[in-house]
Amino acid sequence: MEKKKERIAKRIASAGICSRRDAERAIEQGRVKVDGVVLKTPAFLVDESNMVEVDGVIIGNKPPVRVWCYHKPAGLITSAKDPKGRPTVFENLPHYLPRVVSIGRLDFNSEGLLLLTTDGALARQLELPTNGWKRKYRVRVHGKVSAEVIGRLRKGVKINGVSYAGCEVEIERVQGTNTWVLMTLTEGKNREIRRLMDFFGLPVTRLIRISYGPFNLGNLGKGEVREIPAKTLKELIPCV
Repeated sequence: MEKKKERIAKRIASAGICSRRDAERAIEQGRVKVDGVVLKTPAFLVDESNMVEVDGVIIGNKPPVRVWCYHKPAGLITSAKDPKGRPTVFENLPHYLPRVVSIGRLDFNSEGLLLLTTDGALARQLELPTNGWKRKYRVRVHGKVSAEVIGRLRKGVKINGVSYAGCEVEIERVQGTNTWVLMTLTEGKNREIRRLMDFFGLPVTRLIRISYGPFNLGNLGKGEVREIPAKTLKELIPCV
């Protein structure tokens, strides 16, 4: 059987050394060797039989994929760095976690379930709308959510030329001048819920993601992480 090959940058990133972009930069700087030969281009394929070195250190084969549930607090950016100097998710993770990437995003003021993984390829795969994974949110808006608004949201709307697919909407409770609703999306466009509710004159004052596909926030406290056991992960994501 022919051995499975992958791009050298992916192999380095999968080993947890650095991101793919940083791996490509290291190759351009002559810091990467394959079977003792300095690599001159990132357009190179390797398999498990190839010995890969970065800065003179031999990296092992791809480690097992790991996934964590993280309860993101509001006030953190879901990116490695922020040009505005705002605090990021990755600066606030427990110190014992290895290098991870997020599966999907939550904006600065949103909170709740954020999945983290050691495998960037898996992250990109699970973010695709074609997977049909639903994202469920508890949303507090200022104002009353009418039956007409719910009907239009369920059918889908077009805002400034952008089409938003229909979503599941259910009123959870009314609290003074605010309304809590449960919203379930399958697309997950950037700031989708906020834009939808703003369109109907219902500004979002709090947004909490409570599930992403088969993974749930449960009773996870803010800032806490919970690793998905390998057996459970394999059952939920057969491709792992």
